[in-house]
Amino acid sequence: MARTGVAELPLHPGKAPRWLFSRMVELADAILTVSVDEFGVHTTLERFSDPFWFQAFSCVLGFDWHSSGTTTVTCGAVKEALSSVDLGIYVAGGKGGVSRLIAPEIERHCERSSILGDVGSKIIRASKLAAKVDSAALQDGHQLYHHVVLFDRYGHWTVIQQGMNEASGYARRYHWFSDQVSQFVEEPHTSILGQRMSRVMDLTNRESGECKSMCCDLVGESPKKTAEIIRAAARGPQKSILEWTPEGEDIPTVLHMPKSINWPALQRCYEVQPRDFEELLCIKGVGPSTVRALAYAAEIIYGKKYSWRDPVKFSFAVGGKDGVPFPVNREAMDKSIQILKQGAEEAKLGNREKLSAIERLRRFVPPDYDWK
Repeated sequence: MARTGVAELPLHPGKAPRWLFSRMVELADAILTVSVDEFGVHTTLERFSDPFWFQAFSCVLGFDWHSSGTTTVTCGAVKEALSSVDLGIYVAGGKGGVSRLIAPEIERHCERSSILGDVGSKIIRASKLAAKVDSAALQDGHQLYHHVVLFDRYGHWTVIQQGMNEASGYARRYHWFSDQVSQFVEEPHTSILGQRMSRVMDLTNRESGECKSMCCDLVGESPKKTAEIIRAAARGPQKSILEWTPEGEDIPTVLHMPKSINWPALQRCYEVQPRDFEELLCIKGVGPSTVRALAYAAEIIYGKKYSWRDPVKFSFAVGGKDGVPFPVNREAMDKSIQILKQGAEEAKLGNREKLSAIERLRRFVPPDYDWK
């Protein structure tokens, strides 16, 4: 996909005004009803994993064109909209503490909707792994504070999560889709959007394969030996990243060992003896510092390099709440809701030949647009 621009997502304080949020919920309800009716649950879920579609969807709802709130408020509106209508798509999670209560929320959805089998447990595992990967396997300086999973009764899911970098004041959004995840720890994202960064530790990159294997080998040794290997790497002369980086790139000059390492977590790793890197990440207590220490030792001592390539992409922008490039037109927004709801009702009544309300909206869509 060609880049059509760059969107940096500054961290904005405050909340969406109630008059706007209530309309966002109604419009989200109308748009998703039409999407599910015309294209089905699976395609609608897939659209949420497309960051460019998500950004455009947020802007259609009238929110900020470039704020980090694009993610949190849009997901909040979608969650509220889908809580009052049964489209076959369920939403769990949210911002801050809400994201940490996602497992029981998923279980409640499964119970209420009579979703059988192990769908719930698979969604919970996918949610936890996606969060672990974007905090520990991909270390880009952004701490996760928002996590949402959308799923259907058959186990298809999309994860949208966001991290913030308090030092820079910018956010980064991560998109996942179940159909495109063959391995959670090898290039699993459909995309990552945010501010351009020079270097990140990306253990999900295929180039990091040997380093990940070495991390598993290290924790398979006795905790005492593993600790000594890590300390030996830390005692050695600090290496300049320039040794592994093409010339002429603007990057930091020194790679530092984490200040603190969860040594009890290494003991648990030894007891579990993880078979692969994904299993290693699932062990309680294995977080960014532990992973970074293991990867550092694997590279410094054994020469097993990991990728410093930043997988971030960039988004485009149109207008929104803050009046950029123009204020939200409440009348037009209400009219859009009315048109979409009318179209949805016509579809329910079987008038699929005319669908006049929907067709009126189609006039504004390029004829060659890919609806997926």
